[in-house]
Amino acid sequence: MITKMAVVREKDSKRLHVKSKLMGESLIGKNFLQSLEYTETARMLPDANVMKIGGQSITDMGARSILPITNEIIENIGKHQMILTAGGGTRSRHVYAIALELGMPTGVISALGHATSEQNALMISTLLMPYGGMKTSRGDLPELGSYLRQGWIPVLNGMPTYGFYEPPPEEGRLPANRTDVGTFLLSEVIGAKQCIMIKDVDGLYSDNPKNNPDAEFIPKIGAKELIEKDLDDLVVERMMVELLCRTQNIKQVQIINGLKEGNISKALNGEHVGTIIYQD
Repeated sequence: MITKMAVVREKDSKRLHVKSKLMGESLIGKNFLQSLEYTETARMLPDANVMKIGGQSITDMGARSILPITNEIIENIGKHQMILTAGGGTRSRHVYAIALELGMPTGVISALGHATSEQNALMISTLLMPYGGMKTSRGDLPELGSYLRQGWIPVLNGMPTYGFYEPPPEEGRLPANRTDVGTFLLSEVIGAKQCIMIKDVDGLYSDNPKNNPDAEFIPKIGAKELIEKDLDDLVVERMMVELLCRTQNIKQVQIINGLKEGNISKALNGEHVGTIIYQD
């Protein structure tokens, strides 16, 4: 049986369209976009926990920080599905500084940051390889479900895939979309169970606690409220907080101190440790 699709011709032109609600629309009209009806988003991996291991905060500290974290991840194999991403750390900042001095455009700077995050992902996956850790790429996203079902722990570069097409930032030339954003977008597109940022501080503060011992700890806050506070320094990328205001699947992000034993396990079990930034 052959099903024919309805084809209609515009009254004032010879253009043909496949009949649908989007027929002939520019896809940018405000009233049109508001009129669209959406079904619930399909969640590809609703049991997956996406966790970013910070670059400067964790990986750059070497064995004394990385090994306890990988050991705790190993302890949770079989209990939780885990996907890991890696930050770029100090090496990305070094290459950013050189690139800025040489006048590199934002897209090139983004590509350079991708390379350093890739190095950290390779090291983390190598440490976890005897237990199922595997270095994967963003192009492997359709295979992530199969990997998790086989008990693997995929480890990815944390940078989003904008690369040379990184949007210009509001200020300066550094890419606004870095490894926090890339981890968050991965969690959103696969419909993950949760998104966890593993750092070296207890969570979000009113100021950088490393420089200001009087900074106030913030255990829970809405994304819009956080944006309105316009804090001088944040423990996560500002663009990630902005994106949290309009995501469909991920409604909150948890920031934890991975250097405190047991915090990763608690977060995976759904306990509130650290700071939760939620969609308000």
